[in-house]
Amino acid sequence: MDAEETGFSERSLKTDHLGHRKRLKDRFRTSGSSAFQDYELLELLLFSALPRQDTKPIAKALLKKFGSYPAVLTAPRARLKEIPGVGDAVVDTLKIVQEAAVRLTQREVDGRRPLSSWSKVMDYIHMAMAHADVEEFRILFLDKRNGLIADEVQQTGTIDHTPVYPREVIRRALELSASALILVHNHPSGDPTPSRADIQMTRQIIEIAKPLGVEVHDHIIVGRQGQVSMKGLQLF
Repeated sequence: MDAEETGFSERSLKTDHLGHRKRLKDRFRTSGSSAFQDYELLELLLFSALPRQDTKPIAKALLKKFGSYPAVLTAPRARLKEIPGVGDAVVDTLKIVQEAAVRLTQREVDGRRPLSSWSKVMDYIHMAMAHADVEEFRILFLDKRNGLIADEVQQTGTIDHTPVYPREVIRRALELSASALILVHNHPSGDPTPSRADIQMTRQIIEIAKPLGVEVHDHIIVGRQGQVSMKGLQLF
């Protein structure tokens, strides 16, 4: 193939690529996100990170590896970079959107408003923790009206263990003048079933908290497959 033919071919590919981007953007404006498949939303998201590249193959590769749109957004940086074509620009774009989603759901449980909607709390917890690759132990500190005083990650551990110190949990509750706690941690394995250690640790915290006037409302365990309420299972 001579230079003239090669140049024509490259121009044709560029024209097709730009045309596809325009059509996708126009469809998003007129039809909204509900008409889009997950890979198409990822394509749109990656346009700014990869302005001169076809983003469809990368979007499909990300979904194939991680399984869902939320799982792509919350995947660890190192694992995202295992996908050919995914560099810092793509990872930064995904992580910005993840943080925006977490903060959007956080607003529903923030600001000392009473936690009247349990589903909003669960949405926030799931977005923040379900796809983390190591265990995290988080506490929601509440006042007498069940308004949120603070949301803190107390400990970060390994893929299957987080060290939790019950007396430190209660010490922090007293520092914040909290009347109640919601304990939360994730299982990176995906299965939210409470372990024996989870149950024992929860009961230790309750035992220390009760004489000091601090109530443990629940201990939620989060996994990719869903969430489990230990109180709902009548484990305490």
